[in-house]
Amino acid sequence: MTTTPINGASASSPAPAPALAQSSSGGALSSLDQNDFLRLMTVQMQHQDPFDPVDQKEMLAQMAQFSSLAGIAEVNENLQALSGLAEMNANLQSIASKLDAVLAAQQATSGNPATDGEADTHPPQE
Repeated sequence: MTTTPINGASASSPAPAPALAQSSSGGALSSLDQNDFLRLMTVQMQHQDPFDPVDQKEMLAQMAQFSSLAGIAEVNENLQALSGLAEMNANLQSIASKLDAVLAAQQATSGNPATDGEADTHPPQE
């Protein structure tokens, strides 16, 4: 988008780009969030040529793209959390199987038959 100065205004007015170079969280351009997008869109609308405004379809397309990007980012975060939970579950299953093996080996060396977690309450018969 090009802008043309009107009423003798200088085209080299202070640009808001440095303020937008960092997101509200202080990160780099790769971590822009919705607030940064809205701020950028507001600045873009303030500095557009009133005789040649931005096409509404173009503006809606930008908003739809940002909305899609935000949705994809949220799905990515959810998948990362799910991946972490799956890894944790695999680790717990590994620990449980090792524990079962240790308990089975202990029972085999002590000579006690494996029980289903119940103590043998019947005295040996003579």
